[in-house]
Amino acid sequence: MQLNGSQIIVQCLKEQGVDTVFGYPGGAILNVYDELYKHPEITHILTSHEQGTSHAADGYARATGKVGVCIATSGPGATNLVTGIATAFMDSIPVVALTCNVGVSLLGKDSFQEIDIAGITMPITKRSFIVKDVRELASTMRRAFQIARSDRPGPVLVDVTKDVTGAMCEFESEEIKVEEPAVSYTSEELQEVIALLKEARKPFVLVGGGAVLSNAWQEVRQFVDRFNAPVCDTLMGKGVIDGNVPEYTGMIGMHGTKASDLGVSQCDCLVALGARFSDRITGDAKRFASGAKIIQIDIDAAEINKNVRTAASLVGDLKLALRDILAVLDQQEHAEWLAYVEDLNQKYLLKY
Repeated sequence: MQLNGSQIIVQCLKEQGVDTVFGYPGGAILNVYDELYKHPEITHILTSHEQGTSHAADGYARATGKVGVCIATSGPGATNLVTGIATAFMDSIPVVALTCNVGVSLLGKDSFQEIDIAGITMPITKRSFIVKDVRELASTMRRAFQIARSDRPGPVLVDVTKDVTGAMCEFESEEIKVEEPAVSYTSEELQEVIALLKEARKPFVLVGGGAVLSNAWQEVRQFVDRFNAPVCDTLMGKGVIDGNVPEYTGMIGMHGTKASDLGVSQCDCLVALGARFSDRITGDAKRFASGAKIIQIDIDAAEINKNVRTAASLVGDLKLALRDILAVLDQQEHAEWLAYVEDLNQKYLLKY
């Protein structure tokens, strides 16, 4: 069927199951708004400023696990999204930012509210697109959502020229199939991790944001019980572990608890589950957990050995990796070490 670019954008949003978008209108994107208002099944939330749209989309994605969507017009509308996009990028949050630019004939001429937003956001997105041909619009929109939610999630920007939003072309709807998460480690690497886990006498588990993104809370809790180890978390990993269980020592790092920091500094095996070892966690990276063999499980190979050296690692989706570990790891016992860490917990309480 023949649709214009604005209709294609809305149809692609519906294909992806989008039911909520955050936006602030402006001249270049009015065609999209005219079409969006015809589809009340998509709730549009108007913010007071474009920066609020990108932060809201980021928060929506964190809260729901869905891809957050924000909409802004050309020029300052688009550039106002940058802080929220950068936040989503740093924390691996799936967001699609949709902006409109001046018409193709006006690009590169310093036109009113013309800005290369795709170029500006390139360092803080997984991918940035500019669509100058309506025939490429649907495939680009679908690709943007696929990139945003796959592997290590993150933001993607799609900039569409104004003339494309009004141009006509043939459109065929597609059934969107979400790709299954994958692992890329070998059986030998898995066995190396299992061997280190069994050797541990004073282990500690560190839970990061990857545990939330992979929806691996159940597997993480099963692993902590099976490994029989104390556990701490990062700010991004909070909520995965019940804060009332005796094994939990609180957050780690600059804003963490003394029990977590002392425990990790004294452990002989640290298992990092979806954590990137930022400077707020490690302090001096050369001294961080210096007596421990570090095992890191992360979906992004670039995070392995980036900030701290690991003894073993698994690259892949955390939920699947933990399932593989749980399938072969028998029950471990570290009662004496757990009792010592519990004493630290009681000695350095955060409450009276």
